[in-house]
Amino acid sequence: MSVRKLKPITPGQRFRVVNGFDAITTDKPERSLLAPKKSSGGRNSQGKMTVRYKGGGHKKRYRLIDFKRNKFGVPATVKSIEYDPNRTAFIALLAYADGEKRYIIAPSGLQVGQTVVSGPDAAPEVGNTMPLANIPLGTVISCIELRPGEGALIARSAGTFAQLVARDGKYATVKMPSGEIRLVLLTCVATIGSVSNHDHQLLVSGKAGRSRWLGRRPRTRPVAMNPIDHPMGGGEGRSSGGHPRSRNGIPAKGYRTRSRVKYSNKYIVERRKK
Repeated sequence: MSVRKLKPITPGQRFRVVNGFDAITTDKPERSLLAPKKSSGGRNSQGKMTVRYKGGGHKKRYRLIDFKRNKFGVPATVKSIEYDPNRTAFIALLAYADGEKRYIIAPSGLQVGQTVVSGPDAAPEVGNTMPLANIPLGTVISCIELRPGEGALIARSAGTFAQLVARDGKYATVKMPSGEIRLVLLTCVATIGSVSNHDHQLLVSGKAGRSRWLGRRPRTRPVAMNPIDHPMGGGEGRSSGGHPRSRNGIPAKGYRTRSRVKYSNKYIVERRKK
């Protein structure tokens, strides 16, 4: 995986850093796994704006991703590694031995022609999906379930990974991408390896228009607003705007918003580092 710096032949390309797309093997998605994706533009059913700074953007089609990996014991061959406009990670097209095709989040290092399999009897190799009870301790994992059979929820974006630290009773101890250490049921499944496209964090858009292509409209700074619009608005001239806080008054730096009685608190061994 690599990134490319463009020659500054236009102002928008002067600081632009693009993905090299070395891992991508095709630009034609599997038609049977495409679904329409309707864009709301931040409007509700009455057509009124309910979410600010959304709208426009290029038309997309959704790729149906298999987050459950529940075809246990059926080997699959990797047919292609593809770009997905709906997420930061690359996706891989699998062709199973019984003829079915599915998309998965592509782990880093997955190659076309490689065979992957899911289930408790799988080997702990990149791309295979196994229950946490069968994965060797210390293994780097991604696409982790929080509840058995629900599908992957943790470590799905580009370059992210978690680590299986320990097992005790019916729980595994997993170090999350945020640094939080958490208990997860041993029956939950995870994929071996980190998520692909780890160079995503190095990309530079280069111009404001690229944000518009992604469906993001310009965002107004709170200190430039009036007092009626934001707690940090108002004042004479370029006043600082007071303490950083959200539009509804919640402090933005260091203020804990997690509920003290949240049901999942008992599963958190160690909170993430600030």
